[in-house]
Amino acid sequence: MNWSALILVVAVLAAFILLKRAGQISIKDARERLKGGALVIDVRSAGEFASGHLANAINLPVDQIEATLPQRVKDKSRVLLLHCQSGMRSGVARKRLKALGYANAFNLGSYSRAAQIVSHR
Repeated sequence: MNWSALILVVAVLAAFILLKRAGQISIKDARERLKGGALVIDVRSAGEFASGHLANAINLPVDQIEATLPQRVKDKSRVLLLHCQSGMRSGVARKRLKALGYANAFNLGSYSRAAQIVSHR
């Protein structure tokens, strides 16, 4: 067995996992913000949202979020907790919203992580 190749694969997987989690809000901080009235936004497609979504979440697909969020959320200081299927699109959405001036936009990550956070308020 080529140990160098195995070590490289493990390193790449570890880096991928760390990058995926980078920028995600901690579970504790997310729960505190939920208690304070944070808005949960599902950035998956309308079809994905229709197939199942978190209670009280609103659907603003990532490819429409820059155009639709300012119409729905005028207060740029409102806490926004974003999630998608894997956490990647919600990370993209977070960056876009930060660029629009939404200072309290946070990435919850994947749907399963968001469900875990929201269900244990």
